[in-house]
Amino acid sequence: MATTEDTKKALTKTGRVSIKSLVEDNVSKLGDTLPEHMRGERMVRVALTTLRQNQKLMNCDPYSFLGALFQAAQLGLEPNIDGQCYIIPYGKEATFQVGFKGLVELFYRHQSAEGLQWGVVHENDRFEYDKAMNIMSHRIDLKAERGKAYAYWVKAFLKGGASTFHVMSEIDCVKHGKKHSKTYGKGPWSTDLEAMCLKTVLIQLMKLLPKSIEIQKASAADNTIKRFDAAKHGGDMLSAPDLTDWSEPEDAELDLVTEPEAISEPVSDPTPEPEPEVEGRLAKRLREEGLSIKKDSENKELFDKSSKKGEEK
Repeated sequence: MATTEDTKKALTKTGRVSIKSLVEDNVSKLGDTLPEHMRGERMVRVALTTLRQNQKLMNCDPYSFLGALFQAAQLGLEPNIDGQCYIIPYGKEATFQVGFKGLVELFYRHQSAEGLQWGVVHENDRFEYDKAMNIMSHRIDLKAERGKAYAYWVKAFLKGGASTFHVMSEIDCVKHGKKHSKTYGKGPWSTDLEAMCLKTVLIQLMKLLPKSIEIQKASAADNTIKRFDAAKHGGDMLSAPDLTDWSEPEDAELDLVTEPEAISEPVSDPTPEPEPEVEGRLAKRLREEGLSIKKDSENKELFDKSSKKGEEK
């Protein structure tokens, strides 16, 4: 595992815009949009820790990384800390994703929130519920093997004594993930299915609960790509437009937290070989149009295709 100092050196070696510098230079522009515990030096530490956990983020657009980082900060959540939220490389962009524990944290900030319970139902558990009567019973035999998980539930308690719950099978959670999340099958969906299924259940339950401004913003920010631009957005990343390209190929690289890879020094281009002398009208035509013929596969392919076209004529 790379250290924070290794990450700083790696950022310098790449020759890219330093994300550390971007955070330091722009965190002050967010002003009052940040909570008290997410200021200045704290933000830099969070950024470096996130990069150290997954150095593939350094190949992403640094302003998309900043956009995801500042969205997390404005919600008062920290990336990759106890499943609160995640910053995930998707192609060349950094994607922001709210985690199950992040939604739990935001629920408790609501003035009407009293408590939240959740559970995972296994094949050998005794589980019954009646939505119409608002009754649910989940009993676990600790002396027996519980078997495979097949359902998830979350129950919310509000001040004044009201309560409600929601239950979903694992099959339904997976169907929902496949339909609504472009990160399904990768990232937390592959590393922590239980948490993502509970998040899916909680999202459905929150449709029945009083919504705070924070929860509404978190729902809108979930699974988005935004690029930081203080001049355009006035320092409020949560109000910035989502730039997610839904046509991104399915095999786009997307990792949650992986062992950091060593960043090698950039390799300088070898000395180009001299161009061969090529006679004929085709070579002359290519030169007139500013093209050249080299002994590499790309230009050879161009020469061959052009030759065939000339022969067909």
